[in-house]
Amino acid sequence: MKNILLAVMLFALSGCLGMPKSVKPVDNFELSKYLGTWYEIARLDHSFERGLSDVTAQYSLRDDGGVSVLNRGYDAKKDEWSEAQGKAFFVNSADEGYLKVSFFGPFYGSYVVFELDKDNYSYAFISGPNHDYLWLLSRTPTVSPEVIEKFEKMSKQRGFNTDELIYVNQKLSTNS
Repeated sequence: MKNILLAVMLFALSGCLGMPKSVKPVDNFELSKYLGTWYEIARLDHSFERGLSDVTAQYSLRDDGGVSVLNRGYDAKKDEWSEAQGKAFFVNSADEGYLKVSFFGPFYGSYVVFELDKDNYSYAFISGPNHDYLWLLSRTPTVSPEVIEKFEKMSKQRGFNTDELIYVNQKLSTNS
């Protein structure tokens, strides 16, 4: 039974690259402008983030040319911060917003930037390998209603279930 479970997990995790057919990564992506802290404004629900508020992602350059990823969120039920350290690398080219990210050793999942405020990188719309993964990230703990409306519209047009979006409480972030 243990070997079957391991085989199923390996199969499930090995096919996590790619993206929904309706999603296209941004071009002219500039990693240097993307690095730094991002606040999670909205997401689709997943067990690895369930119940977390004040979620941030910190991106920094690694010595090997990849990107170091530190995701952090507050679990109010446990009254503690939860962190996950990962790494990311470009899939095709460094000017395309399509990366593979790993938090679990050799297993990678897609990180597709499909919309980005290209002037000052103030917000980003992110997809994973399928329609189950979706995030709105911002440089600030809040965004304008216009950005939320654009995110919901573009995401819905691409087949995401926007009725299931969770808007992240950034209360601690706005008070610090």
